[in-house]
Amino acid sequence: MGGRILLIEDEGNILEAIGFILSRAGWEVQGHGNGATALEAVVRTAPDLVVLDVMLPGRSGLEILRDLRGQPGTASLPVLMLTAKGQSKDRETALELGADAYLTKPFSNAELLETVTRLAEARAGTGPG
Repeated sequence: MGGRILLIEDEGNILEAIGFILSRAGWEVQGHGNGATALEAVVRTAPDLVVLDVMLPGRSGLEILRDLRGQPGTASLPVLMLTAKGQSKDRETALELGADAYLTKPFSNAELLETVTRLAEARAGTGPG
């Protein structure tokens, strides 16, 4: 697969680990750690997919997701939500706001790669979804 992923995550070690996993699988990964400027980063980098943490400084990932879905240029951009918050209410809220997938930390490398690949294939129209 491959393409450009914007990883919006404020924890440096998680950003580095996920970036390594995805880049090793052929993705170009750019990181961003501030919720307040995340929308600007999405517009500037024009990613094929966004991996978005829920808890960020400045603005929450759920607020960012709501804004992404409300703008024509990003309304259909695949978004994978990542969070340490595993309650079903949080998952339901993210999916209602338009998240394409939701992974709870900790997750396996295989689970992350499988989800990212599925979202990218669905966007490209080559996958089963």
